[in-house]
Amino acid sequence: MEKSTFNKQLTLKEKIGYACGDVASNFYWRVFDVFLFIFYTDVFGISAATVGTMMLVTRLIDAFSDPLMGALADRTQTRFGKFRPYLLWGIIPIVAAGVLTFTVPDLDDNGKIIWAYATYIFMMLAYTFINVPYGALLGVITGNSQQRTTLTSFRFIGAFSGGSLVAYLTPELVVALGQGDTAAGWQYTMGLYGLVAAGLFIFTFFSTKERISPPKNQQTSVIQDLKDLTKNKPWIVLFVLALVIMMTISLRASTGTFYFKYYAEREDLIGSFSMVYMLALMLGAAATPIMTKFFDKRKLLLCLMGIVAVLSAAFYFIPKDNIALMFILQIAIGFALGPKSPLVFSMYADSADYSEWKTGRRATAMIFSAAAFAQKLGGAFAGAMIGWLLASMGYVANQVQTGDSQQGILLLMTFIPAAFAFLAVFLIRLYPLSDAELLKVQFELASKKSSADGGHDND
Repeated sequence: MEKSTFNKQLTLKEKIGYACGDVASNFYWRVFDVFLFIFYTDVFGISAATVGTMMLVTRLIDAFSDPLMGALADRTQTRFGKFRPYLLWGIIPIVAAGVLTFTVPDLDDNGKIIWAYATYIFMMLAYTFINVPYGALLGVITGNSQQRTTLTSFRFIGAFSGGSLVAYLTPELVVALGQGDTAAGWQYTMGLYGLVAAGLFIFTFFSTKERISPPKNQQTSVIQDLKDLTKNKPWIVLFVLALVIMMTISLRASTGTFYFKYYAEREDLIGSFSMVYMLALMLGAAATPIMTKFFDKRKLLLCLMGIVAVLSAAFYFIPKDNIALMFILQIAIGFALGPKSPLVFSMYADSADYSEWKTGRRATAMIFSAAAFAQKLGGAFAGAMIGWLLASMGYVANQVQTGDSQQGILLLMTFIPAAFAFLAVFLIRLYPLSDAELLKVQFELASKKSSADGGHDND
C-alpha cells in the first residue's frame, strides 16, 4: 500500500456510501436472524427440528461457496475494480431469492421441505455472491487502521440502522401488506425490501473507490490462497472467534421472538424489543472509533464480551412480567455487542495486511469470504441448537407451551449464549496482533510499495 493510501482520509460521502451496502444487506440478514426460524415453524409449517437440521446442512454448501466466491472476486479485473461490480451483478439474484425463500408453496409436507431447502440454499448463494465482495471492499478502500475502524463503524451503523427498521417494521408490514394472508404478507414484504436494497447497493457502487491492489504481477492459485490462510494466526483466531460470537448473537436474536410470544406472552412487543436492541447495537458501533483511540482493539473486545456474558446470564433471573427490566438489560447487551462487528471486521482487514507482510501475497476477498463463512456457520449452529432443543422439550407451534418448552426458550435466551460469550473472552486472548505490532507491519508494507512504485502517488 502506498504511503498516500495509508494516510488517506476518507470523505463523509464515501463512508456513508459504504455503509449503505450493509443497510441493504440487513434487509436480508436481519430478517434471517430474527424472523426466519419462526417463519418456518409458525407460517411455513415445518417442525422446529427439521428447521434446525436444514439450517445446519445448507451451511455445508457455504463451506465451498464462500472461499470460491472470495477466489473469484480476488481474480476479477474490471475498470471498476475487483469488488465493486458485484454490487450491481448481484442485485437480481438476491432480490429473487428473498421473495422465493419467503413464499409458501401449495405442496405437501415433503414438497415444502424440498422447497425450503432449495430456496434457502439459493438465498445463501445469492447473499454470498454480493456480500463477500462487499465485505472485501473494506480492505481496499484504505490502508489506515484507524480509518478502517471508522469506516467499519459507519458500515455497522448502517447495518444496525437497517436492522432496526427491519426488526420494527417487518411484523407491521406483513400484516399491512398481507391483508389477513400472512404468507402473502411475507412475500410482499420481501419484494419491497428487495427494491430498497437494490437502490442502496447501486449507491454504494457509485460512491466508493478501490485504492489498494495486490503486489504487481502476483500470480497465485486458489490452493496457495488457502494455504496462506492456514499460516495466518490472526485470521485463524478471528475465524473461530467470529463463529462463537455469532452463535451468541444469533441465539439471542432468533430466540427473542419465541421468548416474547411464548414466555413473556407479549407478542405485540417483538418488534419494539428487536428495534431497541438494534438501536443499542448502532450506538455501540458509533462509539467504537472513540473507544479505539484509548484502548487496544483486542483488550476492548475482551472486556465487552465479558460484559455480554454477565448480562446474558443475568437475563435468566428477570421475572416474566418485568418487561421494563427486559428492555433495559437488552439495551445494555446491545451496546456492549455493538463494537464487536466494527472491531472484528477491521481486524480482518488488518489480518490481510499481516498475510501480505508475511508471504508477499494478498488475497483480500479470500480473507473476508472466510469471515462471511464464519458468521453464517455460527448462525447455522445457533439455528440447529434452537431447533433441536425446542423439539426435545416439546415445542409445538402456535400453541400454549409446556413448562419444559418455556424453560428451553429461557435457556436459549440467557445461559447458553452467555456460555458462548465467555468462550469468546478466552479466544480473544489468543489474538496475536496488537496495535503496536500492526503499525509496524503497515509501515513496512507502505515503505516496500513506495519503493517498488518509485514513490509515485496513484490515488
